[in-house]
Amino acid sequence: MCVMADCCKLTKEMLSEEKICDLADFYKVFGDSSRLKVLWALHHGELCVTHLAEQLGMTAPAVSHQLKMLRQSHLVRTRRSGRNIYYRLADDHVQKILELGLEHTEE
Repeated sequence: MCVMADCCKLTKEMLSEEKICDLADFYKVFGDSSRLKVLWALHHGELCVTHLAEQLGMTAPAVSHQLKMLRQSHLVRTRRSGRNIYYRLADDHVQKILELGLEHTEE
């Protein structure tokens, strides 16, 4: 049953079109299995492209491509050590998103 007060509350709390699009773009990043593999590997700790590629059975260029998209989406961060660049999850939010998604799919 739709109550007028509830409809007015929804109208006030509805996100702007821009925020809806930003949120949709954010979730699209999680819609690719290769990116999810990279994120899940980084969920367990910091890795360089070479180690990620070895662990995931992917080529280094393929991993680099996915990491570029993840960096642009602010889901991973980098740290340089000598000639190597190490990647890690950007923050605890990304880890929680992965864990909650997995928990939901296992229900």
